[in-house]
Amino acid sequence: MGLSRRAYARHRGVAENAIRKAIASGRIELEPDGTIDVVKADQAWTRRTDPAQQRPQRSAPPSPEGARAPETQSPFDPIKPVPAAAVEAVRDTLREAGESPTAGGMNYVTARTANEVIKAQERRLRLGKLKGELIDRAKATATVFALARRERDSWVQWPARVAALIAAELGVDAHLMETVLDKHVRQHLAELSDVRVELR
Repeated sequence: MGLSRRAYARHRGVAENAIRKAIASGRIELEPDGTIDVVKADQAWTRRTDPAQQRPQRSAPPSPEGARAPETQSPFDPIKPVPAAAVEAVRDTLREAGESPTAGGMNYVTARTANEVIKAQERRLRLGKLKGELIDRAKATATVFALARRERDSWVQWPARVAALIAAELGVDAHLMETVLDKHVRQHLAELSDVRVELR
């Protein structure tokens, strides 16, 4: 039989409310009889707590009778599974930064490193934008699209503007000249429309 929530809070030197939160979040787990196994809970508490946010543990009174002596951590202790997508995202982030992801399971230090890498990348992008070295992708796409449309409209109108002048120089029918120019310009624009611009 383990400890009650209140007794375990005294053991850890924290408020009973902190123990309730730890149970609710899955950081520690209750035994089937509703008590807390000191050894398993201590191991889970250490394993699942952010070291940067962990306060030094106050000296606790000796464990009451019935509490088991500390044992070595079992590899079969329950650990909350981390979604595979999250693990792969952390590894991808580290690879992009030139870091070497751990070959084994994901741990707090690895995830924290990836988080710091992402924050550094975000800061670099923001700084680049402020310096004018980076532009907004949506705005760039809209600008390129608008320029392409203006260029196309200009070419579509070109045969009507110049056909009579070219026909007079060549001594041919102006209407026929405009028809031929219009056909070839539209064919050329159709070929250009196959070009895909990717802004990455």
